[in-house]
Amino acid sequence: MLWKLCHPKKAAMPVQLLKIIKGESETPLPSHLQKEDLKCLQEGFDYTNKYFQGAVILSYPLTKLRDGSDFFKVVLQDLNNSCSRINSINVLIYGKMAEDCAKVMRHGDTFVVAGFKLSKSPTAREDGRHGCHLEVSEEAGSGIYIYTKRSTSAASETASVSVAPKYVYTPLNHLKDGTVVNLYGIVKFFKPPYVSKGTDYCSVVTLVDPSNAKLTCTLFSGNLDSLPKIYKIGDIVRFHRIKIREYNGQMQGITSGGFASLTFDGTVGAPVVPRTSSKLYTFLDEEHKTIEELRAWAASNLSISGPAAKLSGVQPMLFFDLTCQLVGKARVDGSSFLLKVWDGTKCPYPTWKVPVEARDLEGEKGLLHQLRHLTVDILVYDNHVQLAKSLKIGSFLRIYSIHAKQASTDNQDVSHVEFHLHGGTCYGRGIGVLPESNPDVKELKAFLESVDLADSQNVESMSSVELDGIFSNVTDLQSHLQRCQQLSVTVLTDHQDLNNTELKTILNSTAPQQYRIRAKLRTFKPQKLHQCIKLFCSRCNSLKEVPDGSDFDLILQDSAPTAPNPELHNTSWYDSVMWTTQHQKQRKIAIHFVKHDEMLQEPEDTLLMIEGGTLKEVSKLSRRFKCVIPVRSTEDDLELLDLSAPFLLQGSVKYYGCKQCSTPKTIKSLSSLAAEQRPSWELTEIAQVLGIVPLQYVFIMKFTLVDGTGALNAYLFDYEKFFQIPASEILTNDFLQQKMQMTMNTLCPPGRKLGDLPWLECFIKSYNITDGMKHQVYYQIFDTTVAEDVV
Repeated sequence: MLWKLCHPKKAAMPVQLLKIIKGESETPLPSHLQKEDLKCLQEGFDYTNKYFQGAVILSYPLTKLRDGSDFFKVVLQDLNNSCSRINSINVLIYGKMAEDCAKVMRHGDTFVVAGFKLSKSPTAREDGRHGCHLEVSEEAGSGIYIYTKRSTSAASETASVSVAPKYVYTPLNHLKDGTVVNLYGIVKFFKPPYVSKGTDYCSVVTLVDPSNAKLTCTLFSGNLDSLPKIYKIGDIVRFHRIKIREYNGQMQGITSGGFASLTFDGTVGAPVVPRTSSKLYTFLDEEHKTIEELRAWAASNLSISGPAAKLSGVQPMLFFDLTCQLVGKARVDGSSFLLKVWDGTKCPYPTWKVPVEARDLEGEKGLLHQLRHLTVDILVYDNHVQLAKSLKIGSFLRIYSIHAKQASTDNQDVSHVEFHLHGGTCYGRGIGVLPESNPDVKELKAFLESVDLADSQNVESMSSVELDGIFSNVTDLQSHLQRCQQLSVTVLTDHQDLNNTELKTILNSTAPQQYRIRAKLRTFKPQKLHQCIKLFCSRCNSLKEVPDGSDFDLILQDSAPTAPNPELHNTSWYDSVMWTTQHQKQRKIAIHFVKHDEMLQEPEDTLLMIEGGTLKEVSKLSRRFKCVIPVRSTEDDLELLDLSAPFLLQGSVKYYGCKQCSTPKTIKSLSSLAAEQRPSWELTEIAQVLGIVPLQYVFIMKFTLVDGTGALNAYLFDYEKFFQIPASEILTNDFLQQKMQMTMNTLCPPGRKLGDLPWLECFIKSYNITDGMKHQVYYQIFDTTVAEDVV
């Protein structure tokens, strides 16, 4: 059947049902209308007597504009050019016609738009669709015809037309920057959905396919259910309308408007059943073959079947994934949450029972008592807490990267295993909820039902007093907090002869002096830890912010117009390679490889200089070669760029020089290092021969310390000793950032009362600062480090 939405003057009703008889419309399209192809649509032409036809692949909710009128947006795919790179276009519908379309239109419908206006699309760059969009309204005399499948009581001669769009899928090795594509991939790594820094959920997945290419996708959505339902490595995903961008020489995928996904079990022989929260999607018979082909390829080419972890096989100090059932949960404090789970097997080691109040523990107490020897307590932290709170008792979970940590009680001869899901998402850390249709859940349920709980009761007899302790052991909770208060989470590395001094005494003493203190960290600044990284000059004692990468990129762009000087190429101590890019500006790039004994070294031992490179090119080289120095040509020699740019790159770390203290020399000075028997190309040696005073990466933080007698602000000025993390690497290493955040959450747990905070033992020194006529005493932490077992 054919629904027609048109101008009221052209029909008695805004929406009129017309029949299709024997495949033909009872009322054909008006004879004056001429069909227009997508590739021929151009802004500035009159389309009053033209029509465009396509399949509906996406629609947005009906909304109202500021003037109160209705607005509806749909996306049409050109069925005649489905293989083209750009094969879809946005249609904007206004007024009564928008409301009518929203009522009757469905995905997959064939949509005819007549008498439209063509305007430039402001979203074409982001959504990858046609550079223009169609505007439709009754006031403009537009018409819309929708061929769609509808239930009807009409006679059998009434036929319907339903056209499913044919999608083109791009192999991972054919992806191009700035495109929006459809693709299939096999999951090689993933992070379960977690709450991002904003309000959206985020999931990260790395895909591979038979082209042997790799694609890492970062997916965002305000709706948790709309993200791919990935349960394990080896699952197969189908992504529609994912945007591709290039970053640091690698292709990445990000969600774009209309992103949709299906997920399939990657096991050979498993049913081909898509996982999705969407009720409207297409999955053609021919795609079954695609799934089976990907399964077969993965089985032969990927190592995707890790050992299935059971509690009975857990070993201390390891990380593992666990498929289990949730039987209890409880809030512990502001930054951690307790999950009580079981998988039908018993951990071979004594396990930690987290002390919680009875009123805080959710779960059927009779069942918890019945399973008391088979459940384990998993403490989850930070970004996992919100999801843990939302979990339903009885649900089946897969918890990724649990840390089985061995610890001791007050009696040092008795150890136990603690289970922690640390904060952050490194190594795929997270929680996934599995549906009961999942094969692993079916297997687990069958096993749980076969467990003889009577046997588990006999493992150890329990008095009623001990039973009460499971639910309301306030004494244990208090003793646990007391232990936290007695033990220090920091370690003193020197000056063991100093005795503890109260803060009140320190505040009333003259400077300079050194003290040993025992205090609690009430607050710290900056709260955003990446802001504590600064650059410090040890010669002039100046501090500066770490430059943004975009500043370096601009400096490189400014130096690019200076063409490399061929007379400076291929000297006695370096070989040179130069080429011209194929882009419109035809940029010239030169790379000079430093030799040793007239021979080039292995990349991991090589220093090179680059002229005319972009930030992307320089960064890519620094990941492969030991050292990279950006330079430019003069008449006589190569020289460093402006010292606002790094003078040296090693891996992901950029090293800067102090503008005030440095006296840069020409690159020829490096030849003396190249002539050494075994040039190591260390930062200090390179800086020295180039006349550079290097800036050092440091942590600068302000700690507010209290001990009951007073409070003082002590500054942390540290390179890597306190956190046992190099300050130079923290800005480019997600794992180190997570480790530092976890450390600070341990030293100063958010949401805790002052009495519950852990103790810090540290050394501080007082010193005087005079600014004009103003005199102040400051305090700095020194010779102290965070205990290794804090995180």
